[in-house]
Amino acid sequence: MAALRVAVLAGSGRGLLRTPTAMKTPKANMSFASLPRSKKVALTTLGVVAAGGAGLALMLHQSVKASELELHPPHYPWSHAGPLSSLDHASVRRGYQVYKQVCAACHSMEYLAFRNLVGVSHTEAEIKAIAEEFEVVDGPDESGEMFTRPGKLSDYFPKPYPNAEAARAANNGALPPDLSYIVNARHGGEDYVFSLLTGYCDPPAGVSVREGLYYNPYFPGQAIAMAPPIYNEVLEFDDGTPATMSQVAKDVCTFLRWAAEPEHDQRKRMGLKLLLGSAILFPLIYYMKRHRWTVLKSRKIAYRPPK
Repeated sequence: MAALRVAVLAGSGRGLLRTPTAMKTPKANMSFASLPRSKKVALTTLGVVAAGGAGLALMLHQSVKASELELHPPHYPWSHAGPLSSLDHASVRRGYQVYKQVCAACHSMEYLAFRNLVGVSHTEAEIKAIAEEFEVVDGPDESGEMFTRPGKLSDYFPKPYPNAEAARAANNGALPPDLSYIVNARHGGEDYVFSLLTGYCDPPAGVSVREGLYYNPYFPGQAIAMAPPIYNEVLEFDDGTPATMSQVAKDVCTFLRWAAEPEHDQRKRMGLKLLLGSAILFPLIYYMKRHRWTVLKSRKIAYRPPK
């Protein structure tokens, strides 16, 4: 049996040695002309539909774009723009004051409650005092009637108008947008909002603006129904910061960034923790990988032909 096994192995070894070095493989001859008629029609139809869809999308994109006079907002060096930078909470506090005294007359923030400001820009006692300044409709009571009460921490910011129709009627048909997520809803974010607030100017020669509208090159269409909302010394900050136009716009944009992304600081804090943990975990995983694979990667495979 041993002699037979040796003979079989020797024969298989000689067979391997006699294997030709070059192997013939079938060549794939795939071309459009060799395809069946049904596949040709299907591919042609698919190409026409794809090209037509791309052209239609491009035409729609060009049609909804504003005119060539529209300006794109520049990128401003926000203090919270860095990957590990937090919001300026003093600016958030001033931004809420700007919203309360200037913006809240027309714009709502229906997704933000008074309690959200606790520990962010104000203390709990300060927010309770601010909430109690508003009269909130509540009810019904035991007799089935609605009543008004001072605001509480759980109440949301009051709306300036009872409904959208009343808002349009008070603003010549224009509906003031809700500002809860306006920074995320506009291309450019806080850069766009800052440029819009500070970009009011006289229309250039040859451009006429309808009565009741104002020229703003950063607004799509350049004609906006909102009058210039801020100017120098439009209000007086509680902390004594000079209320210049740029300072007021910067603070309200920071407040709107926090309103649209309340988890901003927590998200970056968790990212920093993940980076610190990865700095310890990744070297350990690499060492384990080298330890596990060192036996396989350091082995040598040698072929010893039979004698």
